[in-house]
Amino acid sequence: MNAPVQRQLFAADALLPTGWARDVLVSWDGAGRITAVTPNAQPNGAAVAPGPVLPGMPNLHSHAFQRAFAGLTEYRGESQDSFWSWRNLMYRFAARITPESLEAIATWLYVEMLEAGYTSVCEFHYVHHDQDGTPYADDATLSLALLRAARNAGIGITLLPVLYQTSGFGAKPPRADQARFIRSTDNMLSLLERLAPVVRAQGGVLGLAPHSLRAVPPDSLAAAVQGLTALNPQAPIHIHIAEQTQEVDDCIAWSGQRPVQWLLNHALVDERWCLVHATHMTPDEYARAARTGAVAGICPTTEANLGDGIFDMPLWLQHGGRWGVGSDSHACVNAAEELLMLEYGQRLSLRQRNVLASGSQPEVATAMTLKAVQGGAQASGRWGAGAAAGIAVGQSADWVVLDAQHVALRGLPAPAMLSAHVFASHRTSAIDSVWVGGASRVAQGRHALHDPAAGAFAAARASTIAPD
Repeated sequence: MNAPVQRQLFAADALLPTGWARDVLVSWDGAGRITAVTPNAQPNGAAVAPGPVLPGMPNLHSHAFQRAFAGLTEYRGESQDSFWSWRNLMYRFAARITPESLEAIATWLYVEMLEAGYTSVCEFHYVHHDQDGTPYADDATLSLALLRAARNAGIGITLLPVLYQTSGFGAKPPRADQARFIRSTDNMLSLLERLAPVVRAQGGVLGLAPHSLRAVPPDSLAAAVQGLTALNPQAPIHIHIAEQTQEVDDCIAWSGQRPVQWLLNHALVDERWCLVHATHMTPDEYARAARTGAVAGICPTTEANLGDGIFDMPLWLQHGGRWGVGSDSHACVNAAEELLMLEYGQRLSLRQRNVLASGSQPEVATAMTLKAVQGGAQASGRWGAGAAAGIAVGQSADWVVLDAQHVALRGLPAPAMLSAHVFASHRTSAIDSVWVGGASRVAQGRHALHDPAAGAFAAARASTIAPD
């Protein structure tokens, strides 16, 4: 007779949506959904977590293929390097990606994400076609490679196929090195219809990413959002917006309005939307955008790497704005590192400390974790009942367990352990285990696929950067 499956975990300390709780017994069902969260409980034979249990962190912005490109642009190629010079190099790399190399790169990236405390990812996927720009025989080839990578690694995925049509404001024709990205609006909607049952069968979420206002003309943006809504009224919509000052200047020259201003004036932006970066906004734009309920997608290490600028988080929070974090270009893959960089950027800008603490949560690491989980879950379309918005009944059984015996954490109370994890450890090293949907994906800091996935990644990167 088979022994019953153990679907309970006991934590001396757990970070719930309402804050820290003691002696928490968490139960979940065979579908990986939390069925009970009981503070002040006894273990009753359940497995005991070796440290504080945190809600799993959603990564709300990822370009998976760029992980193999990280670190390869840190030299001066022009008199003044910028996002735009980096983008030219990135395009050269993107031109060489194959379905096989993309799957290997993404699999390793998703293993890294899990080991670093992310339990789901929003994949902003814009390399669609073969290397000469010709569609694959199966138009979903590269999307399916990403879905397989997520399934094999065991990370939750929100797949966001990217609509990309023009090279600049005013419907400028696409560049030759953008040929792999380009789709008509009807073609994009057909792709979404093709992918919907595959994503659903994997337990994922399917949305849409109009790349940016410079890459999607107004009529196409409206038609794409309308078509997506017809397929799924709750599907998430992500867009790059106001990342660079040149983008702002070009948008004004085209329309007389700033990017966020134009979007709010011409689209029904609501809680389904994630405004990725939104770095350069006026006070009025901060207020208006926050009132829509949209999530600001902040990617601190990438924004620092590219020299984008610093998002004004206190002003956003003043208007009740929601936010989450992403690793974007994957110059860094570490959930706690993004929180650290976010807080430190605010400190450097404002010359203050503990900027993102709140009246209800004076521990800055606790306050940031709760907000980033909530905002990330919303942006991923995995919020509300049966979603991934924290350790609560009805949510996905996604969590991260810290190692209470790690030298940076040992002997501290749980809130201080989280603070030490974010601000005083090597970040990843303080993670003991990671669970997704009630299944253990990382144990003793390591994913089962760590070695083979790393080897396949290194080989894929070598083949991609090798000279012709």
